[in-house]
Amino acid sequence: MAKVKKQNAFYAQSGGVTAVINASACGVLETAKLYKSKIGKVYAGRNGIIGALTEDLIDTSKESRKDIAALAHTPSGAFGSCRYKLKSLEENRAEYERLIEVFKAHDIGYFFYNGGGDSMDTALKVSQLSESLGYPITCIGIPKTVDNDLPITDCSPGFGSVAKYVAVSIREAGFDVASMAKTSTKVFVMEVMGRHAGWIAAASGLAAENEGDAPHIILFPEVAFNQAAFLQKVDDCVKKFGYCAIVVSEGAKYEDGTFLADAGTTDAFGHKQLGGVAPVVANLVKQELGYKYHWAVADYLQRAARHIASETDVDQAYAVGQAAVEFAMEGKNAVMPTIVRKNTKTYRWEIGEAPLSEVANVEKQLPKNYISKDGMHITDACRDYLLPLIKGEYFPPFKNGLPQYVKLKNEPVAKKLDTTFEIE
Repeated sequence: MAKVKKQNAFYAQSGGVTAVINASACGVLETAKLYKSKIGKVYAGRNGIIGALTEDLIDTSKESRKDIAALAHTPSGAFGSCRYKLKSLEENRAEYERLIEVFKAHDIGYFFYNGGGDSMDTALKVSQLSESLGYPITCIGIPKTVDNDLPITDCSPGFGSVAKYVAVSIREAGFDVASMAKTSTKVFVMEVMGRHAGWIAAASGLAAENEGDAPHIILFPEVAFNQAAFLQKVDDCVKKFGYCAIVVSEGAKYEDGTFLADAGTTDAFGHKQLGGVAPVVANLVKQELGYKYHWAVADYLQRAARHIASETDVDQAYAVGQAAVEFAMEGKNAVMPTIVRKNTKTYRWEIGEAPLSEVANVEKQLPKNYISKDGMHITDACRDYLLPLIKGEYFPPFKNGLPQYVKLKNEPVAKKLDTTFEIE
């Protein structure tokens, strides 16, 4: 049996970060150490894939075992992430050739890309191009997205914790508003992430265990906004319960597809830039019904809230990082570890796999049977799916009343190439 050549590995974090993406990094780095005969060093990309393009690599071997372990309870992207979408091979082959050039210079044979659908597409293309250029690289995608919109996998690491955060937040805000509604705010609007998929908004519905509990109304991207029906329900809730708590996804839109919060601009990925839907909804209520309102945008808080992360989510995030390395060691390529929900009465899950070709650029929306008939709340089927994902607590260590998170040294790797690459 031929001896496998020992090569270095490259790991990068991509897109919006989460409360648990570093747990996946921890899974990759700790598992890679178990395969010293096949994996040399693990380099990380500073600011995601940009680190590879600009040959700005981080030597993770300079970090202590204690600090690597602390990644499991530290939010955000420890090595830096980015919103940088590589173009297609036809549009800009030079970008992919540059990646191969950097990987070859640093003897990198394994590429672990931690991100969403666009990242899976990049990993797939690198795998394909590296073969054609005669320098094959094993590419494994690692799922991550708070939006829970990756296909095939039962859920996406990062989602369970943001789901827990929004459910807790709307429950607590609901108590606040209810206590003051007689003489103050009668309508509260909370905006959550979710451009095309309403998974995060749906998770807020877990807080409504009994009639009258917040949230009373949920606005999903999957359901066209019906202004008349919405205002009628707001009015009914205020008259029946004394107040109305609303959760709205940033991607809520009218029947013609126009976002309620369309700002008229686009982001780095070409997506519509949304200008904040909560104030739009709140002002509509004020204008049409006259109720005093308050609104809030969960924004980065929802995806950075490691102090209230779901234990299930942390465990799954670590597991997909671990599985990515194990897949590579088994000779697998162009695949992504998935979460597979087992058909048992008590929630159980295991690791599966999916070809990157079936994951890349595919968006999973909220199923119709997860949305109530009036289009403004969740069903029992949705509740059954969501509940296990937010269960359990995995608290970080606290000191002086504050969570203690790790900041890595992130020491650079010496450059080997004479050429540079400009990021557009």
